[in-house]
Amino acid sequence: MSLHVALEVVTLFVDDLGEAKAFYKKAFEPKIVYQDDVSCVLKFEGAMINLLHASQASELIEPLPVASANSGARILLTIKVADVDAACASLEGRGVRLLNGPIDRPWGRRTAAFADPSGHVWEVAQELASSQEPI
Repeated sequence: MSLHVALEVVTLFVDDLGEAKAFYKKAFEPKIVYQDDVSCVLKFEGAMINLLHASQASELIEPLPVASANSGARILLTIKVADVDAACASLEGRGVRLLNGPIDRPWGRRTAAFADPSGHVWEVAQELASSQEPI
C-alpha cells in the first residue's frame, strides 16, 4: 500500500510571535486563518505556515530539544517563482534583506535566499530554460 502524502502545514518555532507575524505579512501578504497568544496560522497557496512561539514547541517534538535560533540554519523552504529577479526586487522593496542571490545554480535553477527573524531560511527559485529535468 502506498502512502498518499499532501503537505498541509509547516510549523515554524519562533522567538517573537509579533515580529514573525509582521515579517510574514510584509513579505508574503498571506491570509491569517487562525491566531491566539502563542501561534498564528498563515494560508499560502497549497499549504499553511504555523508560526508557533518556541516556548510551546517542546510538547510537539519531545523527546527532542527545541533548538535555539542561534544554532544555525536547519531548514530551507523553497518557493517556486516565474522570475527570481522580480521576486527579489519585490521582497527588497518590502524591507526583506537577501542572504544571497540571485545566483544561477548548476542544477538548473536561479535562486536567492532570505531569513525570517527567527532564522528560518527561505529561497525563491526559478527554473532556468536550459534545465534538462524538472525537479
